[in-house]
Amino acid sequence: MPRIASLPIFLERHAGRTLQEQIYSSIRQCIVDGRVAVDQRLPSTRALAAELGVSRNTALLALEQLRAEGYLVARRGSGVFISRDVPERRFASPRSLAEPVTRPPFSRRGYLLSNTRPPDRRAPGSVARAFRLGTPALDLFPQQLWARLTRECLRSSRAAHRDYSSLAGLPALREAIAEQVQSRGTRCDAGQVQVVCGAQRGLDLIFHLLLDPGEPAWIEDPGYTGAHGALLSAGATVVPVPVDEQGMQVAAAPVRNARLAFVTPSCQFPLGVALSLERREALLSWAREAQAWIVEDDYDCDIHHQSQPLPCLHSLDPDGRVIYLGSFSKSLFPALRLGFLIVPRDLHSGFLSARLATDLHPPVFEQRVLAAFIARGHYARHLRRMQAAYGERLDALRRAIDRSGAPLRLRPVRAGMHAVVDVIGVRAEAVQAAAAAQGIECMALSAYCHDAASPSPGNALLLGFGAVPPAAIRAGVQKLTRVIERLA
Repeated sequence: MPRIASLPIFLERHAGRTLQEQIYSSIRQCIVDGRVAVDQRLPSTRALAAELGVSRNTALLALEQLRAEGYLVARRGSGVFISRDVPERRFASPRSLAEPVTRPPFSRRGYLLSNTRPPDRRAPGSVARAFRLGTPALDLFPQQLWARLTRECLRSSRAAHRDYSSLAGLPALREAIAEQVQSRGTRCDAGQVQVVCGAQRGLDLIFHLLLDPGEPAWIEDPGYTGAHGALLSAGATVVPVPVDEQGMQVAAAPVRNARLAFVTPSCQFPLGVALSLERREALLSWAREAQAWIVEDDYDCDIHHQSQPLPCLHSLDPDGRVIYLGSFSKSLFPALRLGFLIVPRDLHSGFLSARLATDLHPPVFEQRVLAAFIARGHYARHLRRMQAAYGERLDALRRAIDRSGAPLRLRPVRAGMHAVVDVIGVRAEAVQAAAAAQGIECMALSAYCHDAASPSPGNALLLGFGAVPPAAIRAGVQKLTRVIERLA
């Protein structure tokens, strides 16, 4: 059925023109300016008259005049439509033909944010291809089970579920999360958990509450660009700290009096190394002496390939200086947009008050479905299934590279859903650009470096293996090999 046109008609009761003339000229101008599409159906004269508060005869006469002049066409049994033949229709608005409007510039912070180009430029909603980063095995998600839980939550929905909810998130979900994180070696109660709209929203909330503009904050280099952008958004002075095979080099931080440090200790992004126990103790000792905060992003903690992961940094913190950040984007699916914080008790009420001025709380319905998914054991079973699937996909990547003969060297992968692969003889950035033209998604490691003056972490590519099955991984390696051969 054709969409009914939305017509911006504003009548002046005491103007010098009749109401019929005003309706006529308003609709005509909408048609000429192209603000209504060709073949859109107009409201009935009865509906139009009721909306404008005029007599039906007034609306009818205005439309009849437009019909007579060729702006509208009547179709028997269907209604009145915008004509295809309007001689003076202008496809460009008058403003687009005028001189550019002079506007105030961005703020300094806005300029930095607006000129930050995310390394991942894939089209939203596009089908996952080898070797997409950050996307889990969506092809293995238990869709029917999730749909059944969704229907159950819909049937049991009450009026209270459609009202404003708890700022910290649904109690049932917070309790499920508090129990779930015990597998990471830490303990907390539901009163410390706050549900947020994804990990990125959690970072934004933390940085805005704990950092004043200009205050220094540590970030791993190379490191997560989303955290870098969130720090810029909060007005912080970003201090890149180099990373080696043991994680963040705490002793090498160029600024000691930072207010906050952002780390990914379980599976450092993008290098995939674990923060050693010695470095963890050094980081906690620094936070104690500097009276600083540590933000622990445990984004890929559930998937490990070599040995059992070290306990999370939060579990080693005796002083309550670590704020733990978790997400369901990697373990379930990114479109869910649900994450959580474990906040020290003395900050909890302040975080809740701040949310009154921003997002209040995440969508309630999705929280109800997720709480049921975890409480009934489906989440734990899904993680076990994903652990096996990612192991198989990593093995397929390793074997495909070994057999390809390409100048690629796979670094050890201890956790997560992506691998770092050194490229020999060809610039990784050139490989990334040429591979994109062949439908292969890969990222140069240099895209995640924050300080151009720092030593290069290597000429390497990041290859995600979680999003596609083994057959697609093998085909992707073959394509990537041909790309490198042409470049070489």
